[in-house]
Amino acid sequence: QVQLVESGGGSVQPGGSLRLSCAASVSMFSIYVMGWYRQAPGKQRELVADITSGGRIKYVDFVKGRFTISRDTAKNTVYLQMSSLEPEDTAVYYCHAVKDGMSYWGKGTLVTVSS
Repeated sequence: QVQLVESGGGSVQPGGSLRLSCAASVSMFSIYVMGWYRQAPGKQRELVADITSGGRIKYVDFVKGRFTISRDTAKNTVYLQMSSLEPEDTAVYYCHAVKDGMSYWGKGTLVTVSS
């Protein structure tokens, strides 16, 4: 079992920044991949970025150059630094992890980008 606890969501104006955190209940080195998805109202959940236990990082095109995923292995925590936020980034952001072939999700944190 892996528990994931997100924090850091909130409201921000267009062009602003936020940092999301996701703390895992187990060592990150035992997790195959850990990352962030988001789900906007009326849309399907989609991948934003992820990082493997070996440190390989993947971003989807719509966040490249604006979002940065990183990790602190001592804290078993993954971060998503979001900059140049746009109204289209408004969504619930979910932390996700895959360990031993099992998929785990956090409860989500809401990010609202609005003027």
